[in-house]
Amino acid sequence: MKPLSESKALIKLDAIRTEFAGDIRRSYENKAKPCATCETPGACCLDEHFVNVRITRLEAKAIGNALKSMPSKLKEKVYLRIENAVEKYGLDGRSFENYACPLFEKGIGCLVHEIAKPLPCIAHACYERKEDLPPDQLLTEKETEIANLNERVYGELTLLPLPVAVKQILRTSL
Repeated sequence: MKPLSESKALIKLDAIRTEFAGDIRRSYENKAKPCATCETPGACCLDEHFVNVRITRLEAKAIGNALKSMPSKLKEKVYLRIENAVEKYGLDGRSFENYACPLFEKGIGCLVHEIAKPLPCIAHACYERKEDLPPDQLLTEKETEIANLNERVYGELTLLPLPVAVKQILRTSL
């Protein structure tokens, strides 16, 4: 596998994310309840019994970059939520525990929605019927592309719970 620089991989990651989001919007989102009309905005993102998104180091880097560009007060709140999520839910690289997403800000929504939102979060929506859901294979194909990019940059694939992965990236880049 040919090595790739982190900066080039981040550009490719963004293209994969953008293409996937477009596919979901065009083919599936119209069959789901719009988030804007939800009676409990963010309930799915903050449901500590539901969220279990695991991401690559490359995805964590994209999220870390997005967080760094935020206003200081907001950034500090998010960093604290990340730390608290790791501690509260006992998250580590070996666990498959669920957690409330630290990237959701009440009144704003997903803080990385347009720039670094993980693919499982893009695919998620409130679908009334199972047959309206995007097929698992669509997500799996794109996650495999991201895993391959990650391996080309870092030489290995490690999937970690989002708070753990982002915490590690923030720690190494501060």
